[in-house]
Amino acid sequence: MSWDKYLALFGISTFKFMFAPLGGIPMGLTFFETYLSCVAGAVTAATFFYFMSEFFIIRSMKKRKRKIEEALRTGTELPQKKNFTFMNKLIVKIKRTLGIYGVCLFAPLFFSIPGGTIISAKFYGKKRQTFPLILTGIFMNGLIITSIVYINQIF
Repeated sequence: MSWDKYLALFGISTFKFMFAPLGGIPMGLTFFETYLSCVAGAVTAATFFYFMSEFFIIRSMKKRKRKIEEALRTGTELPQKKNFTFMNKLIVKIKRTLGIYGVCLFAPLFFSIPGGTIISAKFYGKKRQTFPLILTGIFMNGLIITSIVYINQIF
C-alpha cells in the first residue's frame, strides 16, 4: 500500500477541498479511498482553523491597527480598507439568505477550508452547532463531489 497517494489528496483537501477528488481517478484510487482521504484532510484543516480562528482574527485586527498607527506617526496616507469587494458582498449575501446553515455548510467548500472555516467561526463561533455543521458540510459535500467525479468516469 502506497501512502503517498493518500497523503497527496489529504494535503490538497486541506485547502482546495472542492477540487481534490478529481485526483483520485488518475491516481488509481477507489471511490472510498478518494472520499476518505479528501474528507480526512478537510476535517483536519477545518478543526485547526476553526479553533485557531480567534487567533487569526485578532492578529489581523492588530496588523490593521499597526498600519494605521504607523501611517499617523509618519504622516502618510491611511491605508484604505476595501469595504465592498465582490467577495465581501458574496459572503454577506450568503449570510443573509442562507444563515448559519448556508455559511457553515458551503463557505468552507467555496471559499477554501481555511477561509470558509474562519468566516463561519467569525459569524457564528459562539453558537454550539457551528463546528458540527461545518463537519456535516464537509462530509456531505465530499460525498457529492466524489460521487460526481466517479459517476462521470463511468460515462
